Amino acid sequence: MRSKFQQAGLVLVGLVAGILISVQFSAVAQKEAASPLPVEELRTFADVFGAIKQGYVEPVEDKKLITYAISGMLANLDPHSAYLDAEAFKDLQVSTQGEFGGLGIEVGMEDGFVKVVSPIEDTPAYRAGIKSGDLIIKLDDTPVKGMTLADAVKKMRGKPKTSIKLTVARKGETKPLEFVIVRDKIKVQSVKSKLVESGYGYLRVTQFQEETAADLARHIDKLYKEKDKDGKVEPIKGLVLDLRNDPGGLLHGAIGVSAAFLPAKTLITSTDGRTEDAKRKYLASTEDYLRGQKADFLKDLPASIKTVPLVVLVNGGSASASEIVAGALQDHKRAVIMGTQTFGKGSVQTVLPLSNNTAVKLTTARYYTPSGRSIQAKGIEPDVVVEETANGDRHERLREADLDRHLDNDKEKLPAKETRDADKPAKPQTKNGKGKSGKDDDEEAAKQAPFEIASKNDYQLAQAMNLLKAWQVIKAK
Repeated sequence: MRSKFQQAGLVLVGLVAGILISVQFSAVAQKEAASPLPVEELRTFADVFGAIKQGYVEPVEDKKLITYAISGMLANLDPHSAYLDAEAFKDLQVSTQGEFGGLGIEVGMEDGFVKVVSPIEDTPAYRAGIKSGDLIIKLDDTPVKGMTLADAVKKMRGKPKTSIKLTVARKGETKPLEFVIVRDKIKVQSVKSKLVESGYGYLRVTQFQEETAADLARHIDKLYKEKDKDGKVEPIKGLVLDLRNDPGGLLHGAIGVSAAFLPAKTLITSTDGRTEDAKRKYLASTEDYLRGQKADFLKDLPASIKTVPLVVLVNGGSASASEIVAGALQDHKRAVIMGTQTFGKGSVQTVLPLSNNTAVKLTTARYYTPSGRSIQAKGIEPDVVVEETANGDRHERLREADLDRHLDNDKEKLPAKETRDADKPAKPQTKNGKGKSGKDDDEEAAKQAPFEIASKNDYQLAQAMNLLKAWQVIKAK
């Protein structure tokens, strides 16, 4: 039996070496000092492969075992590196175009379970009441423990009008919650806008897609031409840019959104990694935000968009590309950042297509704000801290620093999770008394219906509007 394993080992060492070469890892070797392949470790891998082939209780296809090995290798690097099979790669390509099938949640992996990073606005999961930080422990009657993230996502996706039951563990609840959610075609409208009141506009970016920056330009133009309730077109005196619960997306979308509010050629973000092409600076220039589009959609924006008072709303669900925008506008003192600390995803993922329509999503760099701050595992700290309600946030949010194997912040040493939690200020005492359950009235109301962003009870938006109006008073004086 041992000799069979050794024979399989020799074959697999050659196979793995061939795979490494075919995936063009030699390109990386040219940029660094060449090092020999770890033959002993590859032989161990091959021995395990042979043992499974010979002795596992059920036969397993070679292709499946190799796929599992690749998935495990990437999943153990950091929470955002992953192997994308043909279906997952296609889903990624489709989702960046703004339309895909499923429930509408951004998810990650935590302790073997699927953890909700953020529900996407106006989707089945959002309307059902799924919240950031929820731990999905069952999909229908299948335990999530032991699944890969790709398998869990695949199971949650499906044909529109079909349903799936999610069993969720939520902090503060004594027993798991069950949600039966009907799948739908997810069409993410990445930009929304409205005139909050005469002279004050509201822009919301829900996700950064291929057309997000161009859509933002159209919405800005619309706001500047929109008539108020008296039928008049008033000059825009202040804007709110809402990035709350925006999980991020495409980098060039973030560059374009930032460039709409900043002077041309302004530094927006920089990246640094081990390879030369990972060391880059991104500016408010057409070369960095058009990406193949012919017409410059920012060229004809009103000139005052570069100077109009601007408040940017963020929270723990604002991640990645959202943090690039908030960090750039904060560093250049172009906007006041208001809300709560952001998610803290300061890493860049590069999608490397492989054969058979598969791909590797690999973390290749960290990104930095214009002043050189690293957001990784820290996030953007608001200039003005305003929680979701006058009595604090509705629920505790998952952040990058809470994820297993997250990258460290290379610019400053952050305290351990236990210390960070201990440093959090206590929630203010309720001013509204207690409800029937003994909980604050605000908490009970929040549980009865999903919170709607930009509605009349949006406390953070109300505070942003108060700041813009105060800005006008100070400016007048």
